[in-house]
This record gives sequence, C-alpha cells and structure tokens, in this order.
Amino acid sequence: MPYIPLEDHLPGITGLLEYRKDTAEPIRELTQFLLRGPSSLTEGERELIATIVSYGNECRFCTAAHTAAADVLLGECDTTVKIKENISTAPVSEKMKVLLTIASQVQKSGKAVTHASIEKAKAVGATDIEIHDTVLIAALFCLYNRYVDGLSTVTPTDPSFYKGLAERISKGYHRLPQGYDHLQKK
Repeated sequence: MPYIPLEDHLPGITGLLEYRKDTAEPIRELTQFLLRGPSSLTEGERELIATIVSYGNECRFCTAAHTAAADVLLGECDTTVKIKENISTAPVSEKMKVLLTIASQVQKSGKAVTHASIEKAKAVGATDIEIHDTVLIAALFCLYNRYVDGLSTVTPTDPSFYKGLAERISKGYHRLPQGYDHLQKK
C-alpha cells in the first residue's frame, strides 16, 4: 500500500511520476537521454546497468521492469538471468562485465568504485564517457529504486504487466502524450 495517495492503475514509478509531473519531467528527460540517447553502449546494455543496480537494491518493481526491457532490447532472456547470477560468467563482453561491476559498486556506494575498477574498464576498452555514463545510470537507478520503495508503490506480480511495460519503455521514457487513463480497468 503506497504511503501517499497514488492512482491505483499506475504502479511503480509511473504513479510517482504522474503524482509530481513537474519533478517527473527532468527525471524522464535525463533517463531518456542516458538510456535511449546516442551512446556507444547499446540500449540493451544500458538496460542491463539499470537491471543490475535495481537487483542489487532489491527493488522488485524496477528489477522486473528493466529486466523485461533489457530482454526486449536484447531479443533474449538469458543474459539478464546470468548477470544477476554472476556478472563474471555472464554472456556479455569483458567491457560490459567490468562496467556492470562498476555499476554494482555504485549501487553499494559511490565510494565503493575504485581506481583499480576504472583502470580495468579502460584496459578492456571502455571509454571515459562509457565509464561516466555507467556511473550516472547506476546513480540514477539508485534514485529510482529508493523513490519507488521509499513511497511503497504498488508492485504488480503478474509477469505480463512487465512485458507490456517493457514494450513501452523500450521505445522511450517520455510520458505518453495521452497520459495513462487508458490503463484504468473498466
């Protein structure tokens, strides 16, 4: 049960973003830029960063949402399972293994990121901007995870909800022009 009154038909972050559209706008803009904007990291790889951070923060809503989005963008479901089991043996590039490890360090604390981690990322070909964006995406999802869980938003348990959500967010993080009234149960 949410701690503040939120629309029943808008679970997770969507209800919070609709509650405060004024604060939602810059958050959505930043998320859109970082996860769907120009980058040498694929959109699927950036969703993996969101997934591993949300998983580490035990945010069930964000983990399910971004796992589903990564699965859609990657075109398969194995990678998200494997990164949550063990980043070092996951079926991703060495660069992504190191970037996901850095994201996990950020999830624990910004101070958990070490000089050695950054040097390892550079040694496997990560650019400064990829390192920067990994840290920023990880920090942004710490915000989202704490926002969702800190206000106890509704977390659907039906996997089909997250499949539909993934289809929507795989296209972008902008607010739907028509809003979300169409999601209300009639």
